[in-house]
Amino acid sequence: MMIYLDTIWAALGGESGALVSMNATGDGALPSIFPVTDLAAAIVGAAGLAAAELVAGRRGERPRVRVDRRLASFWFGLSVRPQGWTLPPAWDPVAGDYPTADGWIRLHTNAPHHRQAALSVLDVPGEREQVARAVAHWTKAELESAVVGAGGCAAAMHTLEEWSAHPQGQAVNAEPLLRTDSGMPAGEAVWTTPCDRPLRGVRVLDLTRVLAGPVATRFLAGLGADVLRIDPPGWEEPGLEPEVTLGKRTARLDLRSATGRSAFQRLLSEADVLVHGYRSNALTGLGFDAAARQAIRPGLVDVSLDAYGWTGPWAARRGFDSLVQMSTGIASEGMRVLGKDKPHPLPVQALDQACGYLMAAAAIMGLKRRLETGRGSVARTSLARMAALLVGHRQSPNAALLPPEAPADLSDAVEATVWGAARRVASPVAIAGAPLAWRGRPPGPLGASAATWNDQV
Repeated sequence: MMIYLDTIWAALGGESGALVSMNATGDGALPSIFPVTDLAAAIVGAAGLAAAELVAGRRGERPRVRVDRRLASFWFGLSVRPQGWTLPPAWDPVAGDYPTADGWIRLHTNAPHHRQAALSVLDVPGEREQVARAVAHWTKAELESAVVGAGGCAAAMHTLEEWSAHPQGQAVNAEPLLRTDSGMPAGEAVWTTPCDRPLRGVRVLDLTRVLAGPVATRFLAGLGADVLRIDPPGWEEPGLEPEVTLGKRTARLDLRSATGRSAFQRLLSEADVLVHGYRSNALTGLGFDAAARQAIRPGLVDVSLDAYGWTGPWAARRGFDSLVQMSTGIASEGMRVLGKDKPHPLPVQALDQACGYLMAAAAIMGLKRRLETGRGSVARTSLARMAALLVGHRQSPNAALLPPEAPADLSDAVEATVWGAARRVASPVAIAGAPLAWRGRPPGPLGASAATWNDQV
């Protein structure tokens, strides 16, 4: 785990002496040629350490942090366990890997407009066999370019070496894991909350979608933050809502309308943290670039995610975890090393999950610095840069795998969701005196609340 923890903690600007406050327990690893469990434990532990640092800044004593490698691995998959009902399918029937005339490509079609873009390029109906026949006539680079150009999401499979030589791979590898810049002074008194709920009273405006951003804001909600997630009209994530809306309120705004932008500006002016996962130029195109956001809310802690990095020719490209695994060589390397006949990705969406906890930690460290200096901050990371961190190490082929999940791995609490009762994997991190808890706000559907802060309802 330390192979990643030192790098992650340094990227967050943490003091190396804080690492002695954390210990890891649990044995076993997820099945992968890359040390995914080590990454999970390190990044979840770093988020816990960030919370401990915030508490230490208030009471002068840093609480101990314990991360459970086994539970962290499970949370990198799905944490929710429906009781008597089932989650909707995670993938659209067309989504997946297809052989082309010269390799492999992945189509990501979960969003209706991304599905339509791919089908329009291939000129076939949404039937998987017909899609496969059409894909086989394209080269992977030509089809990737055509689908992306039509507003869709696709990724040709590269090897690790090909990605290292690719202009975007070179750009991403030159970026820091997390870039943090100073923001504007807050110009007002800061919040005061009890150490057992270190983020109580902190307002987090959540402009995130599948999957890293929602993981980040779920962690912040678990520490007491008032998280308000904003989605556009019509956007749905049925397979993930029970997983990632825990502890949050969810509302809808159309930021393309003057009314929606006005409401968003009002919410932003009263927020402490903004977490967003839109493409790097999306908010700028709506009139809310980084400088404008700081001007609207001096002292704002602004944390963002991009798929393919913040520099290079693909800086504004649409992307998701599974696509980035294809682009960066992860799926190809798994296929090669394990002797598979098709792309072999990670066993979980580890890039999304890791970036989510990194973003949460960055937000907490930003709040800590705001308490110390009165200034906001701007932090950003990317899925592709997280991929570069992961593939820098290999897992031993003799690594013992995680034993199957057992009843003792689940929390005793039962969540009364709108879909039915659910339990959840027990918390993967324990912060002494400040446990993660989402009491009183079970997961729910998107758009269920008003676009106002909690104390204004």
